[in-house]
Amino acid sequence: MQSTDIGHPDHFHKVVDCQWACPAHTPVPEYIRLIAEGRYADAYMINWKSNVFPGVLGRTCDRPCEPACRRGRVEATSGHAPEPVAICRLKRVAADYKGDVSARMPKPAAQRNGRRIACVGAGPASLTVARDLAPLGYEVVVFDGEAKAGGFIRSQIPRFRLPESVIDEEVGYILGLGVEFRSGRRIDSLRALLDEGFDAVFVGCGAPRGRDLEIPGRREAAAHIHLGIDWLASVSFGHVSEVAPRVIVLGGGNTAMDCCRSARRLGGAEVTVVVRSGFEEMKASPWEKEDAQHEGIPIRNYLVPLAFLHEDGRLTGMRFQPVKPEYDEKGRRQLVPSGEPDVDIPCDEVLIAVGQENAFPWIERDAGIEFDRWGLPKLDERTLQSTHPKVFFGGDAAFGPKNIIWAVAHGHEAAVSIDRMLEGLDPRERPIPAPLLVSQKMGIHEWSYDNDITLAARNKVPWAPPEQTLNSISAEVELGFDPKLAFKEAQRCLNCDVQTVFTLEKCIECDACVDICPLDCITFTTNGEESELRQRLSAPALNPTQDLYVADGLKTGRAMVKDEDLCLHCGLCAERCPTGAWDMQKFLLEMVHAGPGCRSRHVTAGASV
Repeated sequence: MQSTDIGHPDHFHKVVDCQWACPAHTPVPEYIRLIAEGRYADAYMINWKSNVFPGVLGRTCDRPCEPACRRGRVEATSGHAPEPVAICRLKRVAADYKGDVSARMPKPAAQRNGRRIACVGAGPASLTVARDLAPLGYEVVVFDGEAKAGGFIRSQIPRFRLPESVIDEEVGYILGLGVEFRSGRRIDSLRALLDEGFDAVFVGCGAPRGRDLEIPGRREAAAHIHLGIDWLASVSFGHVSEVAPRVIVLGGGNTAMDCCRSARRLGGAEVTVVVRSGFEEMKASPWEKEDAQHEGIPIRNYLVPLAFLHEDGRLTGMRFQPVKPEYDEKGRRQLVPSGEPDVDIPCDEVLIAVGQENAFPWIERDAGIEFDRWGLPKLDERTLQSTHPKVFFGGDAAFGPKNIIWAVAHGHEAAVSIDRMLEGLDPRERPIPAPLLVSQKMGIHEWSYDNDITLAARNKVPWAPPEQTLNSISAEVELGFDPKLAFKEAQRCLNCDVQTVFTLEKCIECDACVDICPLDCITFTTNGEESELRQRLSAPALNPTQDLYVADGLKTGRAMVKDEDLCLHCGLCAERCPTGAWDMQKFLLEMVHAGPGCRSRHVTAGASV
């Protein structure tokens, strides 16, 4: 194997598993350390730069960082239940305790650069584009049919999960940058919008159409059957304030969980979730399912809807066919009838939350935008540029429904593409971030960070009393960590961004680092092909998605090989090394957003960043 180029940002970026997994690449360990120090405003601003909506995401993020968290892997190998650091809830701590950060926000551009950008939809993707481009002098106009900006953040997430005051605050930071918000203005023609003289158009209108369920009885009982996303919006805007006593929610995603928990609060005495798949296969986040069950909502699975039952236009129940999974020789699953009798579940109201679809009736089919067979725009997946060079897509409008954090990531990428295009540069050439490595050495055996590795259980987020929350559609359920609990949870972070950096020329091959390493992740051995080398390390390196750290060319002809997947970042190798060949260095990687930085550093299309 070739010696590792630690100057390339990808190597140590991948080692910081949480940051690598985050679509917006938020420097997670950096802000967690600041929270442990009580520097909440600093932690908030680090988040704000990367993910734009720390207070919103600290309550609603789908948390791709947490399954990747090294703490979970370490505890699993120690025989304990894998419990990652509560990264998402620590983000909320930064938002809850930051104080007034308005003075730290960017100021509106002193003068415009003469270029106009239209953002269709005022959701998180469009707002991210606006936040990145407005301070650069672009005139950004955001169009939305609703009275307030926020998109699905405002209309689809119940207030008991996300208070409106949090949305108002974080949306306000963006609009305060000189962004023009045209409320109550739905775009009904892309061609007409382009004719208004915009230099670029960003489409961030989400996936606004809920999938319906056309089975017998749907039309006859239509007055008592609602599409989940439309119903949630009606609840959010106060148009719906009660439900019938018996409610069935169809679907297994996060929208279904929001529907059932909302129905429970609006008077539903018997609220039942029914899914056609198995419980483990539901698309809802595990914690969303747990929250629903905690509130006494049963989830019945492997039931396929057959019909809505009704009498004289009044819904009386639903009929379901029990199914079971079967797998073919290639491991593909299909649901087949189980042979059990059909199941009738009585109900007075049904909420359908079986998926969402994109809808672009306002985009003329001869406007230069090509669509695939699923009705999604054909895009360059890196630049998010459509087949019309001036039109970009992001968020759910680009690739279908995902979480807010993905919409933010799309917004950042689209803003870079727009900025480069309007500067006469190729949007396909992407900016490469510049990594920064700084030694944490303070003395012979002293480091500027806490490297005490202890097994500590994940701290639970306090909840408000159920007698308070189940009787209110707006009373927030999770109370968040207080500073004491936040400190305890922050201490569980393994500081994966403090890297073990090896200097070949200083090594005397005493193997002291090998002897002291608690997980046998360092090996001095003859070099070889990667697949073979992985098998003969002190502890076989079994995770091929995490790179090896290789330094070849030692005086004995051996190579130092370190398995980055196992390392605890405890620093014992650096403490034990008599020559300082090992050092603990903090790795900081900030993604390059729109602006001068994205115009100067770039790599060719398709390169990893």
